[in-house]
Amino acid sequence: MGHKKLIRFEAIKQFRNVLQFPENMGGNWHQFFGNGNGITLELACGKGEYTVALAQKYPGRNFIGVDLKGNRIWAGAKKCLDNNINNAAFLRTQIELIHEYFAKEEIDEIWITFPDPQLRLSKAKKRLTHPRFLRLYQQILKDNGIVHLKTDSPDLYDFTRKVTDLYSLSVLEASDDIYNNSNIPEDLKIKTYYESLDIAKSSRVHYLRFTLDKALPAEKEMILKQLLSGEGVDQ
Repeated sequence: MGHKKLIRFEAIKQFRNVLQFPENMGGNWHQFFGNGNGITLELACGKGEYTVALAQKYPGRNFIGVDLKGNRIWAGAKKCLDNNINNAAFLRTQIELIHEYFAKEEIDEIWITFPDPQLRLSKAKKRLTHPRFLRLYQQILKDNGIVHLKTDSPDLYDFTRKVTDLYSLSVLEASDDIYNNSNIPEDLKIKTYYESLDIAKSSRVHYLRFTLDKALPAEKEMILKQLLSGEGVDQ
């Protein structure tokens, strides 16, 4: 591990707005923030650009960035501390364990911004919009809680559309080229470090907003697997 990473890992141990694998936090986040305002998660938040920007834009709401990489979380957490942004926090843990840190209906919204699209078919279950993850989100989201996906990966966008169609989830907005919209919402103008890299080289940013308002039976995953078989040969 590089010297800079070590310094940041040590630093976040002292940050009051960073919790690392905390115990007994489910149901206690409003107490942590000191208010009863709604809570939004940014999953795989990286440097936390969305968490910070949304917290600045909506002071009457609470925001939590979730990521495993402590050296990345450091950037967003430090910015919040330096600018007295008290309605944002960061949780260091694996996304697979997210349901262990929040109580039922404790979360209002989830943002998934430029996650690893896990392009290999054998890695499909690691995509953050795969049903196995959506079922975890259902455990902590309020009824009809919203999930936002913003990605430059057409593959991840198309995959997520397959998932929403298969489970008949309510899609509130879908765009395969969000910046081509002259009336783009302010929330979607926020740009992350990973967006600036344009890793997918697609020249377009895709956006999907949907609710987890239906059951997600595991047996349907076999149908999803069959739908994905037409995507191509695994690399």
